[in-house]
Amino acid sequence: MSLRRKLKKPPEGWELIEEVIEDFEQQLKEAVNEEHEGKRKTELTWKIHRLHWEKNRFIYDLMYQRKVMSKELFEWLVREKVADGALIAKWRKPGYEILCSMLAIQKGNHNFGTTSHCRVPLRARAKQQRITPDVQTGCISCASGDGKFGGPVWWNTPLDEEDGAKLEENRTTWGQGVPGEEVDVPGDGPAGGAGPSGGSRKRPASDFDGDGDDDMPAEVLARLEALKKGNKVLD
Repeated sequence: MSLRRKLKKPPEGWELIEEVIEDFEQQLKEAVNEEHEGKRKTELTWKIHRLHWEKNRFIYDLMYQRKVMSKELFEWLVREKVADGALIAKWRKPGYEILCSMLAIQKGNHNFGTTSHCRVPLRARAKQQRITPDVQTGCISCASGDGKFGGPVWWNTPLDEEDGAKLEENRTTWGQGVPGEEVDVPGDGPAGGAGPSGGSRKRPASDFDGDGDDDMPAEVLARLEALKKGNKVLD
């Protein structure tokens, strides 16, 4: 069912982002209902957290980076719980620019009343924690200065050594758009590649799939090993 049918009186401009938002919502629904066989319990929410981050980053990008979304539309999205107002508000504060999830800073969810280790810069970590994903979110690092492509380093973030196609997929995911593709939001300016004419934001299923074992999927292990090699200069 279309979000338009569920939500009341959408403000002007909703029709330009509706297709992208619905695409994210569909992916989130599929992530919740996908098969759990072969995956650890903690892995089941990783894809959900990344999709939630990407959906809200799309909205944040239009509102605060490109400044092409009206305040009325933004407040309506928050009020209707389409946008995560608390997470977006955190992104505007120094040190939280690419925060992966509000769970990462909820001290009650972590040992000794601290935050998640993904909030600790890679350079400041003990070696055994340097490339370990957070068990709740799958985020390796969302500390300022550690991100890739404008977002956190996730468990499946493409690394520099991988092929250009995967790198380009992530650049599109972070809302940087494709040259020549723009969407106009009424009353302001262009939102390059951010709306329906900018193409779907859907991520290939292969980006999230992995062979699970008792410890960690083989794909995740391979990515982490590659990331570890790239961070030897930090030792």
